[in-house]
Amino acid sequence: MEILIEPWKKLVIHEVIEYNFEEWLSQIAFGLKTSGGAIPTINWANGIVFQSFNFPDTNSIVDEKLKGTLHWSSVMFAIKKKFEKQIIKDNATINLVDVSVNEIFSKLAERLKEYSEAKNGAAKSHS
Repeated sequence: MEILIEPWKKLVIHEVIEYNFEEWLSQIAFGLKTSGGAIPTINWANGIVFQSFNFPDTNSIVDEKLKGTLHWSSVMFAIKKKFEKQIIKDNATINLVDVSVNEIFSKLAERLKEYSEAKNGAAKSHS
């Protein structure tokens, strides 16, 4: 029997949305109050908090996955340098999970930092 390990070759993100961390927490807390849902969990890796959203597994998406390419519809993120397991904001509890050991998430965090610096550096130079 042959066992192969074939890492993903490419991650394509079709929309990136950056938030201010405190504002994003407020939105999440408000959503919890109105929905009464469970405690949300947000990923943290190397100074970035994020949530990713996948496309449903249609035939074309599965074909892409089998070729080594992941397609995410969107990623929402914010800068959060220090990891904390749990944050309480406006009487709402939000859990963070450190996913830095995952190679994809670690590389994603570095890329999102670059994206943020490029975007915010350009915005600051025009103000």
